[in-house]
Amino acid sequence: MALSRADEALLAVLRENARASAAEIARRLKLSRTTVQSRIQRLERLGVIAGYTVRVGEDFSRERIRALIMVTVLPKQMPAVVEALRAMPELRSVQSVSGAWDLVALAIVPTVGEMDELTDRIGALPGVERTTSSLVLSTKFER
Repeated sequence: MALSRADEALLAVLRENARASAAEIARRLKLSRTTVQSRIQRLERLGVIAGYTVRVGEDFSRERIRALIMVTVLPKQMPAVVEALRAMPELRSVQSVSGAWDLVALAIVPTVGEMDELTDRIGALPGVERTTSSLVLSTKFER
């Protein structure tokens, strides 16, 4: 589905602050408030906007331990592994990737000990061949 430049700009503003009012978005994009409202409704109806979420502040995030956990999955085990990972609330996202790894998960926990325990749990899942983790030191930007 092709989006217009105005739709892309609208999505960029919502990624920064999903709670921005239609009037505020309209001012930033130099559109009318009713145009912004109708575009948002259309994007929701089309499934482009699937929902809204909370982003926590960098000061709070900096106190948490974040890691990218790369996972190699045994053949034909992907659906079961993904469902087991979905049940782990410490995992914020899981992507299927090309290359040496099959999945990359973003994990966020309060302590190093909890990250150690989480990576052990992931590695012990039936169908997981191996894992490798990289701690995230800082986020330079996020959209």
